[in-house]
Amino acid sequence: MNMPGREELTAQVSRALLDADPIGIAVGPNVDEYDVEAREIVARMPGVRTGEELRSLVHQVFVAFFDDGTAGPPDRYTSIADQIWALWVGTPTPPVEE
Repeated sequence: MNMPGREELTAQVSRALLDADPIGIAVGPNVDEYDVEAREIVARMPGVRTGEELRSLVHQVFVAFFDDGTAGPPDRYTSIADQIWALWVGTPTPPVEE
């Protein structure tokens, strides 16, 4: 398994968040719009064991940085969590059960 280093993973997670733009704030040339959230997610990822835990983590970060209403429901983060999991471990995550 060829896992990226922390800095590289943070940049990749930030890009995945930017591409998905789960709360609609990525406008214009602000390519660093989700850097803070990406750093927090990556810092907390070592405790994550499943795709469902990762989705929950990503959602929790957005709720903490914004609020419940802005973050939206956890299922908004399923696809993002799948992408981050693949970046982290190099393989797709098992599907999250809804």
